[in-house]
Amino acid sequence: MSLKSKKILLDNVFSQFIRLRDTDENGYAKCISCGYTKYYDDLDNGHFINRKHMSLRYNETNCNAQCHNCNRFDESNFLGYLRGIKKKYGENIAEQLEVCKYQTMHFTEFELTELIKYYRAENKRLLKDKNFTINLK
Repeated sequence: MSLKSKKILLDNVFSQFIRLRDTDENGYAKCISCGYTKYYDDLDNGHFINRKHMSLRYNETNCNAQCHNCNRFDESNFLGYLRGIKKKYGENIAEQLEVCKYQTMHFTEFELTELIKYYRAENKRLLKDKNFTINLK
């Protein structure tokens, strides 16, 4: 599998993780930006700092369940996202993430493989803990 293919697979597995982490046992979570409760399939893995910054692309604090509308059509609802992460992680989290975005990060094939294994295992654990059913990647 190519490096690009592994990155795509990790994106999918990590997205499942973020959405599963943030959902309740019935598969519902509040959007980090607008606060509306949505079902797992109606949620994205929303990034506070754009995912082009590889140092934060798979950062669990930078990533949170976000409804399709906020993530895809409302430019991530930035102000709502900012309020949401401050409430969830504390007042200084945005500044901490801003500092991290300037770190250079290049993942090796081995690192991507290990992250895929880790998040697949976490997804299985979360599904078992929450007694929730979806098709895992």
